[in-house]
Amino acid sequence: MWCTAGLLMVFVSACGGNNNQRNTAPVPPPTSGGGSTTPTVLSVVPVAGTTVPINTKVFSAVFSEAMDTATITNATFTLECPLATPFTGTVTYLSTNNTATLTLPTLPNLPASVLCTATITSGAQAMTTTPLASNYVWTFSTGLTPDITAPTLISTGAFNGETGLLINRDSTATFSEAMDPSTLVSPATNFTVTCALPCISPVAGVVTYTGNTATFNPDVDLLPSTTYTSTITSGATDIAGNALISGTRPNPWSWTTGVTADTTKPTVTSTNPADVDTGVCINKSINATFSEAMTPATLSTVTFTLQLKGPPLGPLLSGSVSYDVLSMVATFDPDVNLLPLTEYTATITTGAQDLAANNLATNKVWNFTTGTGTCITPVAMASLSTFVAIAGAGLTNSNSGGTTTLNGDVGLTPTATCLGDGIPCTLTDPVINGTLYANDPGGVAAQAKVDLTAAYVDAAGRPSGTTVNDISGMVLPPGVYNSGSTMSIAVGGVVTLDAQGDANAVWIFQIGSSLTVNNNAQVLIINGGKASHVFWAIFASSTIGSNVDFKGNVLAGASNSVGTGSTVIGRLLCTTGQITLLSNTITLPTP
Repeated sequence: MWCTAGLLMVFVSACGGNNNQRNTAPVPPPTSGGGSTTPTVLSVVPVAGTTVPINTKVFSAVFSEAMDTATITNATFTLECPLATPFTGTVTYLSTNNTATLTLPTLPNLPASVLCTATITSGAQAMTTTPLASNYVWTFSTGLTPDITAPTLISTGAFNGETGLLINRDSTATFSEAMDPSTLVSPATNFTVTCALPCISPVAGVVTYTGNTATFNPDVDLLPSTTYTSTITSGATDIAGNALISGTRPNPWSWTTGVTADTTKPTVTSTNPADVDTGVCINKSINATFSEAMTPATLSTVTFTLQLKGPPLGPLLSGSVSYDVLSMVATFDPDVNLLPLTEYTATITTGAQDLAANNLATNKVWNFTTGTGTCITPVAMASLSTFVAIAGAGLTNSNSGGTTTLNGDVGLTPTATCLGDGIPCTLTDPVINGTLYANDPGGVAAQAKVDLTAAYVDAAGRPSGTTVNDISGMVLPPGVYNSGSTMSIAVGGVVTLDAQGDANAVWIFQIGSSLTVNNNAQVLIINGGKASHVFWAIFASSTIGSNVDFKGNVLAGASNSVGTGSTVIGRLLCTTGQITLLSNTITLPTP
């Protein structure tokens, strides 16, 4: 048997005492050419192909240009869960962000374990009266459980106490999960930026929201050598209506400007695939890493395109574009697999802008040729998506030296024992920012364990890759790594998982016996990788020592234990064994 272990908005906002006028909020640039353009859908929430909680209430679509509000209605924005079972709510349009939002009533919840279909019909028209070329349809699945986990800030454009910030720089704030745009985008007032005289407070600016990131664009440049304080209130909620909590980052937080403005144009420093690469897998996502932080709203299928190589160039491929603010990587995800043994051209235009509204220096154009194979895909989490911990023999926690916090759902079955410092668990010992399913009659935890077994079998069954044992000091590219016995990281050791600019990079570790991560060790992920795409498939047990920084989804056979003061961004999951915690923070990885 086996056990699986496992806005930030620096509103660098304007101060009215400065007369250096700036543009209004960033919006996706129009397509090239004169006359009317055909509007398109640039991005959607929830993302196509994902699994969402059954109490998801907010669904949204961002358009490439301003739309006619009168054509954004319940007739043109529909939701069916499953197909032919409509769910209706209130449809609104945010002109600040060119975003249509469908908000469902509090009850009923969506049905569990069904495929939902959202549609923006061609009845939606731009202000020029030009409609969408065709219906835009995307699908996603529902899980088993509601989401009661509060969103947190995972990064801010400036750290608390940071100094010397550029006076003309927009600011970004990134959340741990998808947020309700209407609670963030102007004219929402759930965040403020204040400052002391002679600065006019609160400062003025416009907020937009793309992906999991909000961007504050000041009306005018900030005052030099001035301290500002940013605040995000609990009025900012996720798409299930859960209010923001501070998490590990200060809220409010303060920062101070310098005296200079940013006039340097951004560049693309690397791409994945690289120019003239061959043998590229046909399910590849196309990635570009920038020299500096970019404005997310300016990276879309308008400015990041993919087409068959010419001459002449083929038609633009359909897909979606996302941007990760932490790694500064933009990703184009094609809607369908690429053709085998075919040349493609990827382009990022000068419409892409940094946070100071400087356009990309020149168009970035590169070519690559596909092979016939496919890239490694992530292990499917299914109903595990909301769980941070699953155990078959209970959970034991001690808060000696600190507090244990589990940011996600916890499932304990068949043994429902949950002990905090020797007494039955409460929502404060350990702190559970989610739902505790303890031998639940609804079978939610039982189903999660079924999905856990499937996930382990999938991960352990992938074709074997490189054999490793002690991975301390290694820099590992994406791939499958295996050991017939034990795998370890030494005391103070660091293993670096290098995504090489691939935002969809996957690492799978197949371990025949046990994983031991010794005290003060670290698992680092660089160059665009995500903890959600790291899987540790362990036949026996996992032991994570004290003061460890660990990342990934841990699937272990006998038990999972975590030493004092360690943090895990990932999941600790097990079928028959126990999970033992000591003043830890375990957080679901950002999808």
